[in-house]
Amino acid sequence: MSETPTNAAAAAAALRARAARLDAEDELAKLRERFALPEDLVYLDGNSLGALPAGVAATTADVVTRQWGQELIRSWSEGTWWTAPERIGDRIAPLIGAAPGQTVVGDSTSVNLFKALVGAARLAGEGRTDLLVDAATFPTDGYIAASAARMTGLRVVPVDPDRAAESFGPSTAVVLLNHVDYRTGRLHDLPALTAAARAAGAVTVWDLCHSAGSLPVELDENAVDLAVGCTYKYLNGGPGSPAYLYIAARHQRDFDSPLPGWNGHADPFAMTPGFSPAEGAVRGRVGTPDILSMLALETALDAWEGVTVEAVRAKSLALTDFFLECVAAYVPAGTVESVTPAAHAERGSQVSLRTGNASAVMAELIARGVVGDFRAPDVLRFGFTPLYVGFADAELAARTLGDVLTTS
Repeated sequence: MSETPTNAAAAAAALRARAARLDAEDELAKLRERFALPEDLVYLDGNSLGALPAGVAATTADVVTRQWGQELIRSWSEGTWWTAPERIGDRIAPLIGAAPGQTVVGDSTSVNLFKALVGAARLAGEGRTDLLVDAATFPTDGYIAASAARMTGLRVVPVDPDRAAESFGPSTAVVLLNHVDYRTGRLHDLPALTAAARAAGAVTVWDLCHSAGSLPVELDENAVDLAVGCTYKYLNGGPGSPAYLYIAARHQRDFDSPLPGWNGHADPFAMTPGFSPAEGAVRGRVGTPDILSMLALETALDAWEGVTVEAVRAKSLALTDFFLECVAAYVPAGTVESVTPAAHAERGSQVSLRTGNASAVMAELIARGVVGDFRAPDVLRFGFTPLYVGFADAELAARTLGDVLTTS
């Protein structure tokens, strides 16, 4: 900063006062009470692991001590266990713009992505050769895509999501894209890219890990074919909480999962040697679901009661705008570069800053009570979860970053 100490102090005081006013006016500010968060911590890593919703501990204790400990196996037939994957899927559905009956919860994102990609290749039919994959995708997505391509005889073609539509054509079988880039926070144009893929006759698979719960997705409205996502980031389901698989209703009858397990059978307790898939998205189930994590996730979703994704998106953009403004005010010029787009239409709910010695900088931030994360080689990531992050958090995080970079 070029200001004199007096001017810098006045500017900082003005930003703190503005943050306090914005928090006082924020209709979502009271939602922080729905989470068990340390008072002295600025938590900006909800894009990796969401905070603990207040009711989850009690639910987990009940599942362990009563439902498992006392009811034992009766909890499958007389309790809520058996229907959990589709029931919880229907609770997630409004957050991803899906009608009921199209979303099933279970397995990991990677497993669901494998089901979706192989299923998409089978839906695409013969005569198409290419599986187009976001070139900057999270590494596991790339690994899974390569395996699915080997299994289905397709060829993996990396594409830049900003120019992906130029590659869609008669040879394109499947298109796998991330709604938000995990490194940069760039939001890709799901409506336009889905429409272009559909016009080319391709089947779309979207990875929603870094968008669902932070911004409107609208799968049904945009005629997305298949989608997957995790639940431990903006949905706050807990470490390793089960992921979800969306199968558009129009594809469910023909969706052929490469992992046909007994839980996805039309009559799972008949124990027949041949597999007959269940109707609807339930055919996306495989094996026995992880009930402890599943029911913790169900309670975690209570944090969304009375909250609209549109209100969350509005606050997310306001928070990230304010954080970038504070960074510009507090951080020495030339020490950081934002790699997150400034345009709202291209921004998810995180801010990624490139800086030298980023790993050590993030370690020092965490030591000072500001928790973000580091992505190699030089990116600081700050995730803004509007359900529990406020404007004072954004101001303090930027001010602390400025102090670290000034003294390092």
